[in-house]
Amino acid sequence: MSAQVILTITQGSLKGQQFIFEERTTCVIGRSHDCYPQLPNDQAHRTISRYHCLLDINPPDIRVRDFGSKNGTYINGNKIGQRPANQTPMQAAHLTFPEHDLSEDDEIQIGPTVLKVSILGGREGDRSDFLVDSAIENEDETVAESRVSQGNTAPKFNQQEVVKNLLQIAHQGEPNLKNLQEYTIIKQLSAGEYSQDYLTLDERSGELLLLKIMLSQVSVSQRAKGMFLQEVANTKALDHPHLVKLRDYGYFNGTFFLTFEYCQGGSVVDLMKQKGGKLSVDRAVKIILQALDGLEYAHNATIPYLKKSDSNFGQGKGLVHRDLKPNNIMLAKVEGDSVAKIADYGIAKAFDLAGLSGQTMSGLTAGLPVFVPRQQVISFNYAKPEMDVWAMGAILYNMLTGTYPRQFVDRDPFLVVLQTNAVPIRERDASIPKKLAEIIDLALTDTPEIYFKTAGKFKQALLGVFTKS
Repeated sequence: MSAQVILTITQGSLKGQQFIFEERTTCVIGRSHDCYPQLPNDQAHRTISRYHCLLDINPPDIRVRDFGSKNGTYINGNKIGQRPANQTPMQAAHLTFPEHDLSEDDEIQIGPTVLKVSILGGREGDRSDFLVDSAIENEDETVAESRVSQGNTAPKFNQQEVVKNLLQIAHQGEPNLKNLQEYTIIKQLSAGEYSQDYLTLDERSGELLLLKIMLSQVSVSQRAKGMFLQEVANTKALDHPHLVKLRDYGYFNGTFFLTFEYCQGGSVVDLMKQKGGKLSVDRAVKIILQALDGLEYAHNATIPYLKKSDSNFGQGKGLVHRDLKPNNIMLAKVEGDSVAKIADYGIAKAFDLAGLSGQTMSGLTAGLPVFVPRQQVISFNYAKPEMDVWAMGAILYNMLTGTYPRQFVDRDPFLVVLQTNAVPIRERDASIPKKLAEIIDLALTDTPEIYFKTAGKFKQALLGVFTKS
């Protein structure tokens, strides 16, 4: 049986209710109708904030963070969070409150409601031990003690050494790494928290490819491995001129590798840097229209490995990206023209959802949720096509202004998304054509729901005003 985190309400009007979590997720507890668990919105619970605290769950691990609520959150009788009495919720969003890891039998008290934590099972699975062992960084006693005191029992390791070991084993003839034997690494392109990208030459075809190596941050259970590789197989089935093609993939001892077509033009972020931080209306809209073409195809594609019950939006077809941002809109040269292609189609998010990246959504390594709608902050697992469409609106906003739709300076980023709307784009740059600005502002509406439900509708709205501007 896979690990589970179970929250049981032991006190309060909801006594007896249970909430069972078997997958990587985050959720917000509070009185708001879209919270899960949702606490009663009645007089007895008025001391509870609409968005009270955040749970970050990756079974068997669970942590909690108070959002600066009026009366705080209690863990085993000890108060965490709580804003000063003279501050409003908006002012409290400027404060930072620590996260607290929870264990078996811990109790979370929010007003009159008490939730007891139960944890079933543990992390058992494959880990790249002999890949990692030789890549462990030397730690002095002070560093090791600091790491353990913060609840991190795993020593740090050098990812580049892990990759080096992996390729060495591949060239020694390891069957599971057969596809890597014919690759020659030219240079490293980027490095993230749990993945590294390399420009690679396929010696068989002479083609340049992007090699992505992803190292799990936790033990890899068969369930987690199967979840991720199934999503990768689904992505491999996608084939469209505005999607970066996934060529191959594999797995060995806690490490996943994937190869993609290489886009020599870099990303939209690279282009923006070349152009002084933002793009012209013509260039930005052309890129987003092409990306929307790819997105519309992916949302409606028939996926041979996708059962109806596994569909991202209940129709038995189509895939949602779930992690769109300017970094993964790539630019390729096709017959002399620059062509936009969506990269990393759902791969990073699938890695997260399988629990392989550890707990990163609420931590500092998660980055700012600048290209996600409020629906995705409420639920880490939210996966509907409209979420990608909202992200496309945010990317277009960013390309045209060089800024993010919401104002994130010195405020809790999660509360910014939950409590504020996108700044109208002409307040950022009054030179943007009015009709185009109206469409972008509509695309960034996510309260009470996202305005454009499909990529096709957003694309047609843009074409309606862009061809006339």
